[in-house]
Amino acid sequence: MDFTPTEEQAAARGLAARIFGDLATHERLSAAGTGGDAELWKALCAAGLVAAVARTGLLGLVLLLEEQGRTTAQVPFAATCAYGLLPVTAHGSPGQRERLLPGIEDGTVVVCGAVRAPSPVRAAGEERLTGVVPVVPWLRDATHALVADDRRRLWLVRTADARCEPVELTAPWSAGRLTLDGTPGERLGVDADADPAAGADPAADAGAAFPARDAGRVHADVLATARTAFAGLQAGVCAASLARAVEHTNTREQFGRPLATHQAVQLRAADAYMDTEAIRVTAYEAAWRRDEGLPYATHALTAAWWASEAGRRVVHTGQHLHGGTGADLEHPVHRHFLWGRQLDAYLGCGDEVLQELGELLVTGEGGT
Repeated sequence: MDFTPTEEQAAARGLAARIFGDLATHERLSAAGTGGDAELWKALCAAGLVAAVARTGLLGLVLLLEEQGRTTAQVPFAATCAYGLLPVTAHGSPGQRERLLPGIEDGTVVVCGAVRAPSPVRAAGEERLTGVVPVVPWLRDATHALVADDRRRLWLVRTADARCEPVELTAPWSAGRLTLDGTPGERLGVDADADPAAGADPAADAGAAFPARDAGRVHADVLATARTAFAGLQAGVCAASLARAVEHTNTREQFGRPLATHQAVQLRAADAYMDTEAIRVTAYEAAWRRDEGLPYATHALTAAWWASEAGRRVVHTGQHLHGGTGADLEHPVHRHFLWGRQLDAYLGCGDEVLQELGELLVTGEGGT
């Protein structure tokens, strides 16, 4: 395996770091509250960073999301790419790619995801969905939602056709409650105007990773992609939390010497560094394997476990090493703490992910 970024991946990461650093400031984040930052999202899309993911792959996306995580920028970058750009590119029909990809790349189409199994959503007939998804991150900013039904088929739903109610999470992810009541949906990989009696596989000529008719494998691929992407986001959150703690303990003095000179502080920081590197390398490996066309379902779960379990430890360490300052809800390190805990919950928490990984290893169904 080779995790060395290509020239294009490195350039995209550098550009993302500059844009996030310039616009995702503490003052702007505080002013945004729990909503998304439309100006920052527009800048990222105008710079071609969303479009670049189609060329740089999942590893390229993980590199970009690390930069987002460092600043906790409130934009639906991970959701739109993991549930929109990459699934439509890999599994969408020619018509869906033609209609949706240009809008996704320029930022006018924002996609969120509700793909976890078991799903509370059922397909009534062939193109009507019914069910309630209690929490969907970035739903308030989205124009479309990628929704899994109880048979693990994936549907694209226009949020304007559904009922979306605001929900507040631990982190300000512009989340909402999605209610579907006979809501029209479009099956991923099937053109809306295609003739179902034709029997053709709409994605067969698209270079899709899996046939559109194989709902289970497509669902598994999308879920593994999302887990890897959000693990990359957690790597950035943890890196920045630790960096803030290191800066604080090097400048804050106690009994006439910096806190960083105390062995207990050094050991806490060292453990947090190792945890952060474990999150990063497992996310890189899962992303690289997907880009190379290798099985990666177990690797995505491994990355998710590290991001959940170790990520929680790191952000607690970051806040703890700030002492009383870490208890200030307005301090930037507290925002990293909230994001780290939210990602822990979103990825499934350590024990839940570990159980799924064990079951996958036992059944040998980790071929995705």
